[in-house]
Amino acid sequence: MEEKLYTIPLTEAFEADDECALCNVQRRIENDLLDFVLGSASSYMESDVRAMTDKEGFCKAHFKKMFDYGNTLGNGWILKTHFEQINYELKNQIKMFAPSKTSFMDRFKKKEADGENPIARWARQRDKSCYICKRFDETYSRYLDTFFHMYKEGTLHNMIEKSKGFCLHHFGELCGMADIRLNGKQREEFYSLIFNVMKDAMERVSEDVSWLVEKFDYKNSDADWKNSKDAIQRGMQKLRGGYPADSPHKK
Repeated sequence: MEEKLYTIPLTEAFEADDECALCNVQRRIENDLLDFVLGSASSYMESDVRAMTDKEGFCKAHFKKMFDYGNTLGNGWILKTHFEQINYELKNQIKMFAPSKTSFMDRFKKKEADGENPIARWARQRDKSCYICKRFDETYSRYLDTFFHMYKEGTLHNMIEKSKGFCLHHFGELCGMADIRLNGKQREEFYSLIFNVMKDAMERVSEDVSWLVEKFDYKNSDADWKNSKDAIQRGMQKLRGGYPADSPHKK
């Protein structure tokens, strides 16, 4: 398949020779979104963007990453108008709120979701809402579409075979989606390929971690580190995804 603009990032993720190409893709998406929200383009000053960030807000994890990013004025503007939106909603919620009358026994019964206290429901929904998470999910979903499109075109077979595999999270995600995106013959080939790659990859990282531990034995103090110096962060990534050793993405 001829390389197209939308396939380049996924191709580059495999060429990065990472422990997981999809972790690489996700890191790029998130960093691009942080740059969009707080970077030099000053999208936070655009009224249409601010309208969405005011409405959707940000989750705890992305507030932390926004703080680490380092744009104090940008964060200040975003928080200023987002607080105005939250305070408006809060006043309306309080105005409409009426405590429910419950018996002594009702307090020990588990309430169904549709019977939840409206203030608690509003706060819970607010807690789950995040502008970056929403855009991240939308963008990442398109990359998964591209992954299986490239696979069916035959572009990814060699890349997967030569890769270091995937983290367990993305391995499971790909296996689950293969049942939907691929036909019977394609699935059989895909599972054979990815299972072999993953078994080798997991054994390789396991051996690196084991050797790192052995290196702390005085008998091995002069022995070669082999590939174990960064085994901790690679092992953590392989098991749960992400990049434990990454520094915060900054402005």
